Amino acid sequence: MSKILKVAIVGAGYMASEHLKAFIATGEAEVVGITSRTRSRAEQLVVDLPSVVVYDSLEDMYQHTKADIVVVTVTELHMADIARRCFRFPWLVLLEKPAGYNLVDAASIHAVAVAQNSRAYVALNRRAYSSTRQAVQRLADNDGPRFIKVLDQQDQHAALTIHKNPPLMVENYMFANSIHLIDYFRVLGRGDVVSVENVCPWDPASPGVVLALVTFSSGDKGLYEGVWNGPGPWVVTVNTPKERLEMRPLEQVAVQRYGERRSESLDIDPVDSEYKPGLLFQAQQTLRAARGEPAELADLGEALKSMELVARIFNMGA
Repeated sequence: MSKILKVAIVGAGYMASEHLKAFIATGEAEVVGITSRTRSRAEQLVVDLPSVVVYDSLEDMYQHTKADIVVVTVTELHMADIARRCFRFPWLVLLEKPAGYNLVDAASIHAVAVAQNSRAYVALNRRAYSSTRQAVQRLADNDGPRFIKVLDQQDQHAALTIHKNPPLMVENYMFANSIHLIDYFRVLGRGDVVSVENVCPWDPASPGVVLALVTFSSGDKGLYEGVWNGPGPWVVTVNTPKERLEMRPLEQVAVQRYGERRSESLDIDPVDSEYKPGLLFQAQQTLRAARGEPAELADLGEALKSMELVARIFNMGA
């Protein structure tokens, strides 16, 4: 049996609770500590887990636990400060996405991680969905050209007024939330992104429809269609000469083969119903990475490339 690894958590919100459940469920991890700006929330989160100690700072938490892994679940605007403090210690760092509220912020976090030689990864959990992994596996056996279409929908007004997100985060909401969809281009497309054509450009003064054509060095093509401040689903499709894959919702995947009119739904791993989709597999991969084993996990440099693609689609460079 693999050695039980020690896990610590920064933050005490919804995602902290979901990561906590996932790591415990692996049977290969012991959650040993948690810290949060609001100590009472951390205490409430682990009230039924007496073995998890609540600490007043992440520095104290590392010194007392010598944890192997730290999972950072703070909001985008606090990520840079917390990440830099985490990079001072030799644990593996798993940052919730996005790692930075915009491209400049993300690049600065990445630069510090490189300078500190930190083992830093980003929790792009949609990559860990059973649906996504099945799609990637099917595409691996298909050498034909790929056309990837991503349908995104965002509502800045709701983010600001209903969900009470800070204005700076809402201004950069394509990094905070569209990253979930745009990352699929890099998961499903082959090679490097060689061009992004802004067919219908982003207008921050009047958000509406955004269209962008993405071209890969392999010849694969992608089309981003974003509907801002209007209705629409989240959908990802991949067309090849042999078949068409569709994720709608993203947690499900269906295949339509050439010459057939109907789609067939593929079986989804039951754990994506028992836990927040992707998180159990992601926790297992994080443990593998912490042991120095090959792992299906996006490091900070890989995540930064997806942030760069967001910036190119929305013409929001550094």
